[in-house]
Amino acid sequence: QVQFTESGGGLVQPGESLELSCVASGGTLDNLAVGWFRQAPEQESEFVAVINWSGGIKYYSDSVKGRFTISRDNAKNTVYLQTSNLKPEDSAVYFCHSDVSTPNVRYRPAPLRPDARGTQVIVSS
Repeated sequence: QVQFTESGGGLVQPGESLELSCVASGGTLDNLAVGWFRQAPEQESEFVAVINWSGGIKYYSDSVKGRFTISRDNAKNTVYLQTSNLKPEDSAVYFCHSDVSTPNVRYRPAPLRPDARGTQVIVSS
């Protein structure tokens, strides 16, 4: 089963950008849709973006559309989330989740964030 390691988070000011990375191990991402989710303190996980296996289909939540871009490099077994114009409400722990079906990632309830997984983004002035 594919395992993910997320990185790239940090403390930034409103309006700044970060590139998050999600590296897979223990298997290949070639046939998997991969989504980014986030969990703010005391909140449930929420969907952020998903990309299908080829990179040709992408969906975003309304809250990040136009500001975040998801991409993937299957040769590197890595999915990226380029964030821009960050807002305080984007502060959360960001993590990855995969499925063979893109609609499953997009429309099923957001998964629970596995313990000790994710990369933290803090947007604060």
